[in-house]
Parts: sequence; C-alpha cells; structure tokens
Amino acid sequence: MRGYEVCLEISGPTAMWTRPDSGDCPVSYPAPTYSAAKGIFESILWIQAVEIVPTKVELCAPIIHHGYNTNYGGPLRKGGVVKSGGSYQLLASVVVNPCYRLYADVRHNQKANGKLSERTRDWQRKTTSPEHAYQEMFNRRLKRGQCFSIPFLGWKEFAPDYVGPFRELTGVMSDIHLRIPSMLRQVFPNGLHSELQYVYDTDVEITEGVLTFKERADVE
Repeated sequence: MRGYEVCLEISGPTAMWTRPDSGDCPVSYPAPTYSAAKGIFESILWIQAVEIVPTKVELCAPIIHHGYNTNYGGPLRKGGVVKSGGSYQLLASVVVNPCYRLYADVRHNQKANGKLSERTRDWQRKTTSPEHAYQEMFNRRLKRGQCFSIPFLGWKEFAPDYVGPFRELTGVMSDIHLRIPSMLRQVFPNGLHSELQYVYDTDVEITEGVLTFKERADVE
C-alpha cells in the first residue's frame, strides 16, 4: 500500500521542548518531542479523518542552550500568590536559533473513538483517499503560508520566523550525536477524547543530526 508523507521546515529565535524531569527550572530537549512535532503538522492542517504520525526530525542548526527568565502568572502559582494577583519568576534553559526539518506519515485515523463529526463523515464519503487528500491540501497550505492555528516552538510565546517547504540553503548538522535516556512522547496517546497518560521513549538517539521516532504498537 502506498504511503503518504508530509514534511516541513521550521525555525525561530527560541524553542522550548520541556523535559518533565527538569523540575521548577525547566530544561529543553535538543529537538521537538513526538507530540510537539505532531502538533506542528496539525497546526497547518487538522482533519479528524486522518492521523499524523511523526517519523523523524532533522536538526539543521547547532544546539545552543541559553538561560531564559520570565514572570509566570498562570494557574500553577500557589494559592496565596494567585489571590494577591502576584507572579513568580520562572527560570528556564531554552534552545536559541533552532532550525528543524520534520517528517510525518499520514494515516487513517483509528483513534477517533467513534466521535467523528458529521462534517467529517460527509467528507469521508466524498473522498476515496483521505490520506492523499490531506497530503495535497497540506502541501498547498504550506506553500501559501496558511495554517489552522499558529504554530509555535514548544511554548506558545516562541513563535517561528519560518514555517514552510525545505529551503535550499538549509542542511542537516551531521556532526550532532546524542543519546537521550528518556524522552516524553505523548500525554494523550489514544486520540480524541482520551484520558491523560504519560508515555515516554527510552534510549532515544540523535545520529548524524537525525532523531528517528520508533514505531510503538502500544500507542500507535
């Protein structure tokens, strides 16, 4: 059976792919997690009928970590701080000037859990190959600069300076070789309306600048 692949390049001033084990002063992974890559693709085009399955990430810029400070005013503050309207200073270690090439397969969505919208069902009846249709629509939108939602590099405040087709002058950093003992994969692995579940990949390797996401029968 023929497969359908989508790919894009994304870069920006700052990225934060948070390592959950880094505690109150979060540290970024060197590359986007599986779920982050999936989210970037779906920010360009999201359709219930198909499932985006990230396959690999190519690192196209040196990995440079930098300290980042911001005043946090979100719901995770202590109760007294929330009541007073105060905030606290969040310290983080982010990646600066990152550039990535992302790849993913387009597959039939088997995780809809029987809750497809009527609009999606109607679209499926009119489309002989939803995966192929998604690929064509995705590539058109990517070239035009259209998106379903604004893509971001981990944290929403880290907007990209480029999202689009591969650029000719971009190259893979083949001198990057790293091993990540544990890397967050997904927190909602079972699709639409699923329960929270933390899933990790172990012994993740970046070889010659390429991180390959392994197939997992327990969550795919």
